[in-house]
Amino acid sequence: MRLLFAFITFLAAAAPPGFAADRVKTANGIVESTAAPKDGVRSFKGLPFAQPPTGELRWREPQPVKNWTGVRNADQFGPSCMQRLSPGADYWLRGKGMSEDCLYLNVWTPAENMARKGIVAVSINYRTNIFGFFVHPELTKESPHHASGNYGLLDQVAALKWVQNNIAAFGGNPKRVTIAGESAGSISVSALMASPLSRNLMAGAIGESGAAISSLPPQPLADLEQNGIKFATAAGATTLAALRAMTAEQIQEATTKAQGVRFSTAMDGYFLSKSLTAIFEAGEQAKVPLLAGSNTEEQSWRSVLGNGDPTPETLAAAIKRFYGDKADPVLKAYAAATADEVYEAATHLASARFISYSTWKWTELQMRTAGKNVYRYLYARPRPAYLGMPGQPPPAAGRGNAAGGAPGVAGAARGPQQLPPPRGAAHSAEIQYAMGNLDLDTRYAWEPADYEVSKVMQAYFVNFIKTGNPNGAGLPDWPAYRAESDYRCMRIDVKSQAGPEAHRDRYLALDAATVK
Repeated sequence: MRLLFAFITFLAAAAPPGFAADRVKTANGIVESTAAPKDGVRSFKGLPFAQPPTGELRWREPQPVKNWTGVRNADQFGPSCMQRLSPGADYWLRGKGMSEDCLYLNVWTPAENMARKGIVAVSINYRTNIFGFFVHPELTKESPHHASGNYGLLDQVAALKWVQNNIAAFGGNPKRVTIAGESAGSISVSALMASPLSRNLMAGAIGESGAAISSLPPQPLADLEQNGIKFATAAGATTLAALRAMTAEQIQEATTKAQGVRFSTAMDGYFLSKSLTAIFEAGEQAKVPLLAGSNTEEQSWRSVLGNGDPTPETLAAAIKRFYGDKADPVLKAYAAATADEVYEAATHLASARFISYSTWKWTELQMRTAGKNVYRYLYARPRPAYLGMPGQPPPAAGRGNAAGGAPGVAGAARGPQQLPPPRGAAHSAEIQYAMGNLDLDTRYAWEPADYEVSKVMQAYFVNFIKTGNPNGAGLPDWPAYRAESDYRCMRIDVKSQAGPEAHRDRYLALDAATVK
């Protein structure tokens, strides 16, 4: 499974019309936005929700913000958290470079598209990778909770608490907070719903492609402690003090030299005590409405077939390799006879193994045990032709689809040759549509149909944030996901419509073949 890009988690709260004060008194001090409102939206950027996690606070849970006197300017984004970026991924970074001092959030009220729809929008930074999920026996020993790791998730808990304490001052309703995220952000949303530290801090949740059910699932603390020792040895720092004495850049560089070391969510006994499946099956998660789904081509068929020909034999061999003595129901569910059927089945299987199955399982569990409506979607609109990065010559013509910006298979390097059309919507292809921000991304040749898709998808999201139900005037009816409605989900495309979930048999087969 390839590394997920850590899109920031999005928080929102319903807001009254016309709220656009330029000074706001928060729990820690006064903040001021001197920038003129745009389209009736006022932004407050770079607001601290925790102390800088540097020095002795590196690898500690976020500490409360210190109060300030006077007025704090809120016109600039804070730095991005430390992370290694793939080529072109810095296109969206709008802060002052990267730094460990990164625990800041931004508020739009009512503004930036989502806010223009009458909600307060909040985006947050949180620690990632080695800085957000490092586990080590010395960290466990020094912790008052006898836990280590999960700092990136604890950052998000701190941001949620900040919202509860401050959002009313910006015109928001702390009782109507919806958390949302895409990819690693969606995985975070599922974990926040499961944790006793955060499950009572939300009124709703939106997940776009990902859940910690089986996508980056939490690992036992003891196993991750050994992983941490392995990293420290590779970094040449055998004590916690030595690790904290290293610069952020040295720490990040050391991760490239520690072969086989990955930094994962921990079952630490504090943020999480057991797996998400166990928590959701027991009904111990947030009992809130959930809107979640995935895309039609989260990953290319090549991750299943490799360089093999698109034949039924190649597909069957791959399934047997993946599932061994549990392969029979999967073989039946993914049976294919023609080349086109093999492509379709392999794309679905690749997407499911990457992230779609975990998203499906999340919605299934919430549907069974939460007592609240679940709304499931399948996003099908590919991005339009890719024009290239600003200032660079455009690539060969074709309809673009890659998560990182280049057309074709997600993450693949491409030359100047004509590209084949995509078979579906790639991982992350829905983000600009859901946020109503197509105009901000100049890399694609957006068409009128794209704006229509965006209008519908954003309307669903806004309605859900406001009421816990995506339905509204002028929109195709979106029934709740349940057995009584044949597990109907909304297929979001140029013509969005609800219908029984396609290939439910495949997810059931994968569920039976998955090690619990």
